[in-house]
Amino acid sequence: MFRQALLAGAASLLALAGPAAAQQTLTVATVNNGDMIRMQGLTQEFTAQHPDIQVNWVTLEENVLRQRVTTDIATKGGQFDVMTIGTYEVPIWAKNQWLLPLNNLGADYDVDDILPPIREALSQDGTLYAAPFYAESAMTLYRKDLFEAAGLTMPEAPTWQFIAEAAEKIKASNPDVYGICLRGKPGWGENMAFLGSMARAFGADYFDANWQPQFESEGWKTAVAMYVDLMTKYGPPGAASNGFNENLSLFNQGRCAMWMDATVAASFVTNPKESQVADKVGFAPFPCGIENCPNNGANWLWAWSLAIPAGSQKAEAAETFISWATSKAYLDLVAQKEGWANVPPGTRTSLYENSEYTSAAPFAAATLQAINNADPSITSDKPYVGLQFAAIPEFQGLGTAVGQQMAAAVSGSMPVEQALSAAQQTAVREMTRGGYIK
Repeated sequence: MFRQALLAGAASLLALAGPAAAQQTLTVATVNNGDMIRMQGLTQEFTAQHPDIQVNWVTLEENVLRQRVTTDIATKGGQFDVMTIGTYEVPIWAKNQWLLPLNNLGADYDVDDILPPIREALSQDGTLYAAPFYAESAMTLYRKDLFEAAGLTMPEAPTWQFIAEAAEKIKASNPDVYGICLRGKPGWGENMAFLGSMARAFGADYFDANWQPQFESEGWKTAVAMYVDLMTKYGPPGAASNGFNENLSLFNQGRCAMWMDATVAASFVTNPKESQVADKVGFAPFPCGIENCPNNGANWLWAWSLAIPAGSQKAEAAETFISWATSKAYLDLVAQKEGWANVPPGTRTSLYENSEYTSAAPFAAATLQAINNADPSITSDKPYVGLQFAAIPEFQGLGTAVGQQMAAAVSGSMPVEQALSAAQQTAVREMTRGGYIK
């Protein structure tokens, strides 16, 4: 009798407790950049806190990631619960109601701590639709030892003319080192991110105030001609296949005297675990084409960010994960595991007010200045949001097509003028088809 009562009591308790929480598995699509790879290695810290949520990673090369997530969200494919996207996609996709607003990141998340240019770029009508994992602008990374040996001093505001002269001088005395490494891999977020910024350094945008494409303007002609000249004379062989990761590897091996790219690269090239030249790297602004850069300089603005597609069936779990991965606590976790210099940069005001970080990261001030100087807003002569890209749906396909023409110029299979003429024709056709011009 006593045993029966005991069993009955236990059954009653189980009934009151209800069924155990069902475990959910989030599928996260991300890019194969160093900070994202590190996040995957720390995922067990998240699942330990949230045993009811598991994380399945789909890690892709940058161009492939963009194709996959764009196709999935446009077709409502439902492959991913969390997508790694950037400042290009957010305003377009939020306007199309393809993303869920991030309204429940938690009381201690502190949305207002996100750097204002980044928060604004990831919001629509004041609502955050993606949370930044890391953010970046553009800068010049260079070898201080090679500059010193060549009798060169990097200016506070370098011009492309100075960069060309320095590449020539360093290459002449260091035949085993490339004078310069630049993105050549075709893609709207690869070589066109770089070239869009370089063209802006010479006063040129993608489109004028009336949406007329500008690829045959003097600014684009000067920029692309210099770009091809630098790449073919002083860059690595096969440069038309090199994107961010390939150039990062070359720089870390001590093969590049200069590299103009994303500010996020700074934490990798100064990490002695990854870089053979960690103690020899200097930082300067992205070069101007002329004295006193037009268009507020040649900076770009980008944030690799985490967002939830509108059709997700696991939105609550997805937002829980995003809150963890982009929080102040996550920065502290990386600092604890990897050191302050290796935390994801560019996202939070509090990071740049943290003396532990600014002391450990010699690039911190240069990164913050570049981000704060980057203004992607619409202006009287630029009718689109964006710097290295134009935040219109047509730009993804257009930018990739033009990027292929620019890569052809670098590889020598097409003269610069022909590549720019082809780019102009492609752009005019696409902008006419989209109804921007008649």
